[in-house]
Amino acid sequence: MEQPLAYLQNLSQHDWLIGNNSHQFPAIAEELYLELTEILKKCDTPPKIILAEREPVKFLASFIAACAANCPVFLCNPDWGTQEWQQVFELVQPDIVLGVKLSQQIEYQIFSPCPLLPAPFPLLTPHSPQIMIPTGGSSGKIKFAIHTWETLMASVQGFREYFQLKKVNSFCVLPLYHVSGLMQFMRSFTTGGKLAILPFKSVEYSQIPTINPSDFFISLVPTQLQRLLKSSELTEWLAQFQTVLLGGAPAWNELLAKARFHSIRLAPTYGMTETASQITTLKPDDFLKGKTNSGRILPHAQVTIRNQQGEILNVNQIGNITIQAKSLTLGYYSNTWECQDYLQVDDLGFLDSQGYLHIIGRSSDKIITGGENIYPAEIESAIHETQMVADVCVIGVPDKHWGQVLTAIYIPQDGNTSNLEIQTLLKQKLSKFKVPKHWICLSNLPRNSQGKINRQALQQIAAEFLLQ
Repeated sequence: MEQPLAYLQNLSQHDWLIGNNSHQFPAIAEELYLELTEILKKCDTPPKIILAEREPVKFLASFIAACAANCPVFLCNPDWGTQEWQQVFELVQPDIVLGVKLSQQIEYQIFSPCPLLPAPFPLLTPHSPQIMIPTGGSSGKIKFAIHTWETLMASVQGFREYFQLKKVNSFCVLPLYHVSGLMQFMRSFTTGGKLAILPFKSVEYSQIPTINPSDFFISLVPTQLQRLLKSSELTEWLAQFQTVLLGGAPAWNELLAKARFHSIRLAPTYGMTETASQITTLKPDDFLKGKTNSGRILPHAQVTIRNQQGEILNVNQIGNITIQAKSLTLGYYSNTWECQDYLQVDDLGFLDSQGYLHIIGRSSDKIITGGENIYPAEIESAIHETQMVADVCVIGVPDKHWGQVLTAIYIPQDGNTSNLEIQTLLKQKLSKFKVPKHWICLSNLPRNSQGKINRQALQQIAAEFLLQ
């Protein structure tokens, strides 16, 4: 394995970490690395590290030190609540906690630096530190996808080849503990590029460091893009970027059209924590020409579309998306070691004759009403196109006559918006059975930091609403 600390020599010559103190980075990384190597001299098993530093330089330097010392490192959100931290500590049983100060309400034990119990599964190789990246938080159940330095670097290499770049400069407004933020760091750190890290609120308030956006990639989730496009000043700034990567959740057609109108060099992506970020990306030139799919497959990955029997389907045939990739997770951290060389995801889609991936929706989100199969993404897109809602999610609620009925939970664009007006417009676009029967108006929808909806929470909200 490449030594992560070796990359520091390439970065120490210039101010690569914009908006933060670049010079602190090597000192913090090397100091922690030395501390960990001293611990390793006394132990048979590398200590398990929870990393929840708030300050970006400390987080990233600690991450590099843990990887260099071949210690299993669990990336965590410092803002998790008591219940979430309880889950994490019961699962991980860490030896070292970096960054977060936990409430006394959380009952946990920090083990000695020399664990007496074996790890839940053997180390992969002496040179493959396990990097655990959290996923599944939107469902209320936190899981950790197991990656290694090699799987993350495979993603970096695929990205570089796809965009034909030597260096990658990134402008990061996403959480570093999440794959979407971590991979921006990995691309810049390992290619000798520059990295700007800024809270999204600072961007909204136009507190932006002086950079040349045409040299940078910026990654956003759809709700962030929507908020930036409300400001003419920020829209103009965003249009200067080399590429605006868009992922984390499906984008609606009206948002994509608005970005295209303003000549935003958008690159919608498809990927997940389990694949160490994107495996398909629509290049900006294709987007500006009117394409709205998820793009072509990156060089490090393979995507096939399969039916329920596992048979590979032809072009333009809808089925389950199956992924093989050098960046694929080795499994999930648990007491059972599970490793497979492919991942069949819940998403449905098809590949067209030009190799572009089209996402239709999630199989598990499918709503069956009166025998008709409906995918929420289609209905949500149509509702967004009315321009009468700021946000919306469509779910199915149990019904004794229809099996399920469509229910739209939405945030109106303004206080005078009537759901009857929205329904009238929808009837001109959709079949009658696709127009939601129930409409629930909220001031906000439960989303995580990547913009993904917590559908379990919405099911509870709908159940309580319909009992009234």
